[in-house]
Amino acid sequence: MIVYISGGARSGKSKFAQEMALKWSENPVYVATAHIWDVDFAQRVDRHKAERGTEWTSFECKQNIHLLPIENQVVVVDCVTLWLTNLFMANDQEIDKTLALFKLEIDGISDLEGKFIIISNEIGMGVHAETELGRKFTDLQGWANQYVASKAEEAILMVSGLPLFLKKAN
Repeated sequence: MIVYISGGARSGKSKFAQEMALKWSENPVYVATAHIWDVDFAQRVDRHKAERGTEWTSFECKQNIHLLPIENQVVVVDCVTLWLTNLFMANDQEIDKTLALFKLEIDGISDLEGKFIIISNEIGMGVHAETELGRKFTDLQGWANQYVASKAEEAILMVSGLPLFLKKAN
């Protein structure tokens, strides 16, 4: 089962996902997809780590998440935006190639038993990207989000800390 949670920066996505995971499991798994680019980002990552308790098993993985030992578990994948960035940069900013690889990874997760809460950012709802690379990535993110949402049994948009259920499991 995939639950897809999207929203803007600081919309409450991670907190909501973690609370959901803890309702389903006493020992959930957290998959962090971040590459640490600078000191500020390292501090954000440290804050995220501090918010999670010792009951979490954590993996730091930039690609091939579907190959981690996460089957039959409750897993939070945080987040698609950073995961896509890793794939995009590793594939010379080629949108089609990156999207195809991302879809293969999502399909791989779909094939696993377990509950997978996949978090993403809605980056295309704000200001138009200033650079060509930014615009390419915004498009890629939008297509990736659509794909995850299409595979998900549930889709939730977080706004101001509140969940808006777009798609609910039966």
